[in-house]
Amino acid sequence: MKKQISIKGAPAPIAPYSQAVLAGNTLYVSGQIPVNPASGELIIDTIENATNQVMSNIQNLLNEAGMDFSNVVKCTCFLKDLNDFERMNKIYGSYFKEIPPARECVQVARLPKDVPVEISCIAVK
Repeated sequence: MKKQISIKGAPAPIAPYSQAVLAGNTLYVSGQIPVNPASGELIIDTIENATNQVMSNIQNLLNEAGMDFSNVVKCTCFLKDLNDFERMNKIYGSYFKEIPPARECVQVARLPKDVPVEISCIAVK
């Protein structure tokens, strides 16, 4: 059985996907971009602020599923510019207090709404 998980007050997905899907004890979080779920505003003034917003959105989805960052086993990070890697990584790393998840980080040609970062993850209860 699978259950759709979403952030309350977030804008609806712009395509046929769920923000996250809980299947058994595993949560699959779709790529999150730096959109403030309360205002719909893009937070893209700096890569640090953008990454914080993305991680906050992921945290809200994890919490909605009864999980936190300690449950995350895998992440995928997409960057518009790999020169932002160190600054993004510093913020990203601050969310993982214990064993960090497996991860890949790649530069891509373009992300939705031209944001600088998108991150997806898998978490297990």
